[in-house]
Amino acid sequence: QVRLVESGGRLVQAGGSLRLSCAASGRTFSTYGMGWFRQAPGNEREFVAGISASGVGTYYTDSVKGRFTISRDNAKNTVYLQMNTLKPEDTAVYSCAAAAGRVPSRTLSGYDYWGQGTQVTVSS
Repeated sequence: QVRLVESGGRLVQAGGSLRLSCAASGRTFSTYGMGWFRQAPGNEREFVAGISASGVGTYYTDSVKGRFTISRDNAKNTVYLQMNTLKPEDTAVYSCAAAAGRVPSRTLSGYDYWGQGTQVTVSS
């Protein structure tokens, strides 16, 4: 069992930056592929970024490439999402997810555990 707790979301102006964190419980964090997803009001949850267990492989949805960076610190059981040049359309609840022993997927069904999410609001 893995418990995920996100933090770092807040109100920020367009063009600003935020770093989200996702702290995981358990001793096997380094074996999990991790992903960040977001859900805006009225929209389905969508894939934002993923990172392999080792941290070597990273994956992004097209709309955030060049602006967002996913990283992880396996010694701290934490995955991060650095978000730069934020836009109003980035406003959403951001959630992290863990995939046991697998490469991070772009689909929701590819994950075993989910956090509760953290709200990111970008004002224009």
